[in-house]
Amino acid sequence: MSIAIRQTDPTPWQRANVEPVADADIAAFGPGRMERANAMMEQSGIRVGADRRRGRAAGINPTGRFEAITRHVFDDGWDSLEELPPFATEVQVEKPRNIITRNASPDISFDRSINPYRGCEHGCVYCFARPTHSFMGLSPGLDFESKLFAKPDAAKLLEKELGREGYEPRTIAIGTNTDPYQPIEKTWRIMREILEVLEAHDHPVGIVTKSALVTRDTDILSRMAAKGLAKVALSVTTMDRRLARSMEPRAATPTRRLEAMRALAEAGIPVSVMTAPIIPGLNDHEIERILDSAAHVGAREAGYVILRLPLEVSPIFKDWLLRNHPDRYRHVMSLVRSMRDGKDYDSEFGKRMKGSGPYAWQIGRRFEITAKRLGLNRDRQKLRTDLFKGTEKKNEQLMLL
Repeated sequence: MSIAIRQTDPTPWQRANVEPVADADIAAFGPGRMERANAMMEQSGIRVGADRRRGRAAGINPTGRFEAITRHVFDDGWDSLEELPPFATEVQVEKPRNIITRNASPDISFDRSINPYRGCEHGCVYCFARPTHSFMGLSPGLDFESKLFAKPDAAKLLEKELGREGYEPRTIAIGTNTDPYQPIEKTWRIMREILEVLEAHDHPVGIVTKSALVTRDTDILSRMAAKGLAKVALSVTTMDRRLARSMEPRAATPTRRLEAMRALAEAGIPVSVMTAPIIPGLNDHEIERILDSAAHVGAREAGYVILRLPLEVSPIFKDWLLRNHPDRYRHVMSLVRSMRDGKDYDSEFGKRMKGSGPYAWQIGRRFEITAKRLGLNRDRQKLRTDLFKGTEKKNEQLMLL
């Protein structure tokens, strides 16, 4: 086995070393179609062997788009590629200066969020957060699923930020980038500590997850919910166990997510279902079934997001689609582009979440009609901010003596 190091072209796509995927995409719509496209991917050497990536969704590990060089692994004739170890989960400690991330995006409902972890072991192939791993000099592909970063000081940083003079409470969203209840949370318990701080300050929180591990914190969440301070949304992409296993390999099964919804609802915690992402030609036929199942276990609200393929997510998803559903590749990608003005992705505010065009309109109407029939979104609960308690300063404590 040898590693070739090459100077990269200045364009982001060439830096990310995904030209073979672009070529295969063109081939998929031409003569030879899927067979030729998959053969091109195999011959390019960009795909990682099945044994090395077992239990992972991504099949490629392209160099991050900000790197000055790209590394290409190839067999030098000694068959040493077979000796490479499988991708094992590694966790590093990250020590940020602040833990609350703020945004001013006009098409999302929150202006602040917390991410206890960077990278996500759930490994969802469509995850729009994958490109953020490039900021760490790592690949948005298999590295995103296996080279993770934990922030063990998150609770202390949060305590400090909530106590700053002039802090104005608004709902903190957690799980909007990577899942706070991914498998490593069982050991690190960072999310649990964050909730303890939020409860102590009566600060509102909204959680999005694909993990049944969220039920571990039912005690805290139920107490906060009783005060109107907490709500939880579980993302259900499909009810097909095989598709879920392939597309989001280390997330909870669809059945376990529904069971978690029921447990949370019975504990008095407002529950929502996110049908996200909706992938046209692959899982869009399940919209009604997912909403119906969630409503019957206690979900009160529902939302959806159309598949998003920014930056490196596009080649990673297309390679997965070629490997797992070659017969649907042309149909899925044609529909995706029909909702994105002919492109893989359109980042324009107002369009990036819902798409545009006739097919996107149809999905939206189906979702709205079904949600209305099931009584979802009838009363959207707004979390309270008037109960917030800031940190008392030491000099204020001394004045009481």
